[in-house]
Amino acid sequence: MVKKAIGAFTALLMVASIGQASAHGVWMAQRSGEMAVVYGHGAEDLDMIRRFERIREVSAFDASGAAVKSGVRKTDHLVLFDLASKPSVLALVLDNGFWSRQADGKWVNKGRDEVPDAKESGRYIKYAVRLTGPMKSPLGPIPGQVLQVVPVKPTLPHHLNEQMTVRVLFNGRPVAGARVIRDYVNDPEAKPAITGKDGLFTFRVRNQGLNVIAASYDAPPEDPAKGTKNGLHATLSFALEHGPE
Repeated sequence: MVKKAIGAFTALLMVASIGQASAHGVWMAQRSGEMAVVYGHGAEDLDMIRRFERIREVSAFDASGAAVKSGVRKTDHLVLFDLASKPSVLALVLDNGFWSRQADGKWVNKGRDEVPDAKESGRYIKYAVRLTGPMKSPLGPIPGQVLQVVPVKPTLPHHLNEQMTVRVLFNGRPVAGARVIRDYVNDPEAKPAITGKDGLFTFRVRNQGLNVIAASYDAPPEDPAKGTKNGLHATLSFALEHGPE
C-alpha cells in the first residue's frame, strides 16, 4: 500500500512538472466585472503578473471583424484588458519559451542545446481568443494566432447542451491531429477529441456560464537545435448568459 501510494504521488508530481511546460493554457475570464487574462490548467488560476513580459501580441476586433484599439495592463495581482472600444473579440499570444525535461524528470526553462541529456524539449506558445459579443459573420483567422479555435457560425449558443461546432486552424488552415477539450476549466483531463483533415469538432456546450474550449498541437520546431517541436495551445472562451434573477 505504501509503495503504491508513493508511486501515485510520484506520478502526480511528474504530471504537475509536465504541466508547467506544456499543459497550461491562457484564456480570458471576468474578475470583479473586468476582463482578466488567466493562466492555468483547469481550476488553477496562477500568477499572470510574473508572466506579463511573456505576452507577445494583443489585439481586439469589433463585430464586423475590424481591428479596434485595446491593450492589457497590470494591477497588483491581475492582468486586465482595456475594453473602452467595446470589442467583440479579444486575442492574445503568450510565449513560454523553451523548456526541456532533464534525465531526472524535472523541467527547466532551457533549450536542449543547454540540456544535452534532455528526454523532451520544445518551445511552448499559448494563444487565446475571447468572444465578448455576437459577430456579423463567422470569425476568421486572426493575425498572430498560429493555432486558433474558431466557431463555424457567427452566433453562439444560448443554453448549455446546445450543439456547437468549432474548427481548429494552424496558420489559418484546418489542421488534422489537433487534440481538443470541450471544457478546459472544469474537465481538463477529459479524453481529447482528435480533429480530422477538416479540423472540425462538434460537441454540446457544457456550461451555462464560462466555456473554455482548448486545442493543442505539436508543430515542427523552428529551431531544431533548441527543441524537437513547437508545443502550441489555443483556447476559445465565451460566456452564456444566465436567466433573470
